[in-house]
Amino acid sequence: MTGPFRTAVGGSRIDRSRTLTFTFDGTSYTAHPGDTLASALLAHGVRVVARGPYTGRPRGVYSAGAEEPNAFVQVESGPGEPMVRATRLEAHDGLRASSLAGRGRLPDAPDPSRYDKTYAHCDVLVVGAGTSGRAAAREAAEAGERVIVADDRPGIGLEASGELTVLPRTTVTGHYDHGFLVAVERRADHLGATAPARMARRRLWHVRARRVVLATGVLERPVLFPDNDRPGVMLAGAAARYVRRYGVLPGRRAVVFGAHDGALRAALDLLDAGVEIACVADVRASAGPLGDRLRERGVTVLEGRAVTGTDADETGVLTAARVGGERVPCDLLAVSGGWNPDLHLFTQAGGRTRWSEEHGAFVPDGTPRTPMDVTGSALGVRGEAADHMPEGDGDRVFVDPHRDATLADLRGAVEAGMTSGEHVKRYTTIGTGADQGRTSGVPASGALARILGRAPGEIGTTTQRPPVEPIPFAVLAGRDRGDLLAPARRTPMHGWHEANGAVFEDAGDWKRPRHYPRPGESAEDTVLRECRTVRSGVAALDASTLGKIDVQGPDAAAFLDRIYAGTISSLAPGRCRYGVMCGVDGMVFDDGVAARLGPERFHLTTTTGNAARVLDWLEEWLQTEWPELRVACTSVTDQWAVVALAGPRSPDVLRALAPGLDAGAFPSMTMREAEVAGVPARIFRISSSGERAYEINVAAWHGLALWEAVMAAGEPYGITPCGTEAMHVLRAEMGYIAVGQDTDGTVTPHDLGLGRAVASTGDWIGRRSLRRADTSRADRKRLVGLRPHDQAVVLAEGAQLVAEPPPAEITGPVPMLGHVTSSYRGTAGSFALALVKGGGERAGETLYAVDSGRAHAVTVTGPVHHARSPQPGGSTP
Repeated sequence: MTGPFRTAVGGSRIDRSRTLTFTFDGTSYTAHPGDTLASALLAHGVRVVARGPYTGRPRGVYSAGAEEPNAFVQVESGPGEPMVRATRLEAHDGLRASSLAGRGRLPDAPDPSRYDKTYAHCDVLVVGAGTSGRAAAREAAEAGERVIVADDRPGIGLEASGELTVLPRTTVTGHYDHGFLVAVERRADHLGATAPARMARRRLWHVRARRVVLATGVLERPVLFPDNDRPGVMLAGAAARYVRRYGVLPGRRAVVFGAHDGALRAALDLLDAGVEIACVADVRASAGPLGDRLRERGVTVLEGRAVTGTDADETGVLTAARVGGERVPCDLLAVSGGWNPDLHLFTQAGGRTRWSEEHGAFVPDGTPRTPMDVTGSALGVRGEAADHMPEGDGDRVFVDPHRDATLADLRGAVEAGMTSGEHVKRYTTIGTGADQGRTSGVPASGALARILGRAPGEIGTTTQRPPVEPIPFAVLAGRDRGDLLAPARRTPMHGWHEANGAVFEDAGDWKRPRHYPRPGESAEDTVLRECRTVRSGVAALDASTLGKIDVQGPDAAAFLDRIYAGTISSLAPGRCRYGVMCGVDGMVFDDGVAARLGPERFHLTTTTGNAARVLDWLEEWLQTEWPELRVACTSVTDQWAVVALAGPRSPDVLRALAPGLDAGAFPSMTMREAEVAGVPARIFRISSSGERAYEINVAAWHGLALWEAVMAAGEPYGITPCGTEAMHVLRAEMGYIAVGQDTDGTVTPHDLGLGRAVASTGDWIGRRSLRRADTSRADRKRLVGLRPHDQAVVLAEGAQLVAEPPPAEITGPVPMLGHVTSSYRGTAGSFALALVKGGGERAGETLYAVDSGRAHAVTVTGPVHHARSPQPGGSTP
C-alpha cells in the first residue's frame, strides 16, 4: 500500500502492480504510476501543500483538475518549474517538489529540455474527450472529416486512426479568430528521467479548424462560508474522483455540504469506499430520493441546513465543521455549490453566456466567431445553485483563495464605488491568478449580485482571455532559442567567403562579409585597399542580402505611386528609379530601387535589414486601405543571388562574362536580361559607390557558380572581393545615405537632400505630413559633410556637434546643433556625414564634434567627398 489513506482495491487510473518513489518537502514517499502528486500526497495523509500568498494561511488540495486554486508546488527535479498544480503533475520516479507560499521561484540554470512546435489543419477539433466528445469525434471521423481530439487527461479512451488524431495530456489554451486555436501537449513530463533524450518535453500546437466541438464539461462550484480555505475542505466531486480514479480516501470522517444531487452522489461514493459520513447538510428543503438512500445507510441528512464555519488544529488543518450551531468533528468537508459549464474557449471566440435559473449557472447563449458546437454537460447540468450568503464582514470567507481575496474585499470594492464585475475583478484581483477564475469567477458574481441586490444575470461573468492556463515561455519559444532564436541567413556564396578569409558582420538576419583581410593587414588597411580597388579597377560584392520584392498586377504601378515618395508609373519597361518610402509622418522609412520588368510587373530592392518590414508595409496598405487594388507582392530575396561588379574596369569583366551583351550601350539606371556565365540573369546598371557598376541577379542555385566565374573573368583586371564596410565608405563619399544610420525616424527626404526623389504631384504616403510647418522649418537638421581639421581623427558616429568648444567646467546646457551619422577614413582621408541645423547654409563653418570629453574641430562641407560627380540614384546595400 502506498500510504495509509490508499484503499485496498479500486483506482481506475493507477497501476497497483508498480511502485515509484518521489520527494515532497524533503520527505520521500511512494506512489503508483497514474497518480498525480495531489493523489499521492493525499494517500500519505499530507494535508498542507501550500500557503496563501498574502495571509500565509495553510492550504491543501481542493480539487482534482485544472481548476485547482490552492495546491501549487515548486518542481525541483529536472529543469525545474515554478507554480505547478499538484492536481495536474503526474507522479514519476525521481520527482522532487516542494510546497509554495504563494509564488514560485524561477530556476537559476538554463532549461536543457527540448520544446517543439507543430502546425495542423483539421475539419473538426474536439476539445474534451468525455462521453460527448468521443461520440462527436467518432461521428465526424466516420463521415470522412479530419478530426483532432485534445484532452488534458492522460488516458481518453480513443485510438488514433487515419482521419482521427488523438492528443492526450493536451490543453487547448486559446481560441482566436478564423478557427485558430493553440494547445500545449505535455509529452515527457510524466516520464521524468526515463524520457528519451531527444523527445520534446512539451509541444505547442497551432491548429486551424473549420469547426470546433466544445465538450469541456463542467467545473464544480465552491460554497462560501467562514474559513472555507482550510486543508481538508475539498470539492465533493473531487473527493469522489480521488476515490474512484486513484483509490485514495481524502479523509476518514466527512461532512458533505451541498445544494444539489451531485453532492449526495459524492457522499454515496465516499460511503462505498469506507469513509464515515458524519452528516450531510443540504440547503434544499428536501434532499429527495438520494437523501433517503443515505438515511437508509445510517447517514444523518440535515435538510435546509448550511455549514457556517470550520475549526482547525494548531497546524491549521480542518478538525470540525459547524453545521448551524452544531460542531461536527471531521477531517474532510466535501462541498458543492453546483456546476458551471467550462466555457472559457467559447467566450474567447466571442460567444456570450446567460444566467439560467433552470441550470443554476451561466450557459452558452449566442454564436461565437468560429463555427462551434457545444455539447454534453458544457451546455449546463440541471440543478440548483447554493444560494448561501455568510453573515458578518466576510474577512475569512475566501472567494478566491489563490489570491487570498475574501468576501470582505468584495464588499470593500462595492463601498469604493465598484458595481461592474470587470471593475471589481481588477480592484480585488479575484480571478486573475493562474487558475483564471475557474473556481472563483461564478461565486464572485453571485456574491456581488447579492451585495448589490441584483440578479446574477445582471452582473454576468468577466471577460475570459487566453491563455486558459499559463504557458511557459520555453514552450512558446519551442526550438527558437539559442542559435535558433534568430537563425543566421547565409548567401549561396557564403562558403567561398569563409574559405577566402572573410570577416563577417551581422546585417539584419544575414551574415555578410565585412572585409577580406590579407596576411598582415589591419581591418582599416583592408577596407582602404578594397575602396581604392573600386575607384581604380574592379571589385565584386555579394549583394544577395538586399531585400527583393516582386510586385505584379494591373494596379501595380498606381500602387507604387502611393507607396514611394516619387513617381514610379512613368518608368518604361527596362528602366530603374531610385525611390524613398515615407511613413505617414513623412519621415524616411526605407529606400531602394524600383525596376519595371513589364507593363504590370516591378522588381523592388530594399535595405537588407528592412526587407521584412517593407513587405509587411506593402501588405498592410493593400489589405487595410486599398483592398480594391489588384496587386500581389512576393518576397523573392532568397530566390536571387546577386553579384555587384563595381569600378572602372567592371564593363570589361561583364563583356567577358556576357559576350552577347553590349556593355557600352547599357545606360545607368536600366536593366537587361541576358546570359551571364552561361546562366540566365537580370542585370541592373545601379551604382552605390559612384563608380560604374552592375548588379547581376541569377537564380540562387547558380549564385556560387556565378561568383566563381566573376572572380575568374576579373582576374586579368586585378579583381578583388569587396566587403560591406568598403561599400559603406564609398557610398558615404558620394553622399548616399544609409537608412537606419543616417536616418532615425525624424528625418524627411528634404532633410537628406533627396528632393529630386519626391514627386510634386499626385498623392503618396507621407505627403500631407511634409506640408506641415514643422517639416519645412529652416532650422531643421539637414545632411551635410564634415572634414576633421586633424585628419588623423575619425569622428565617433553619434558625436554631438556644437558651435564652440565646451569650457572646462560646464555650468549650463550647451546647445546641440546636430550629430555625426556616418564617419570613415576613405580614399580622400577622414570625413563624415552629419545632420546639422541649417544644413548647407553652414558650409565652410567650423563646428566641434564632442566625443568622450574631447572636442574635435570640423569644417562643414557638402555631403559629397569624392571628386567624381554622383551618378543618378543609388541603392544602399
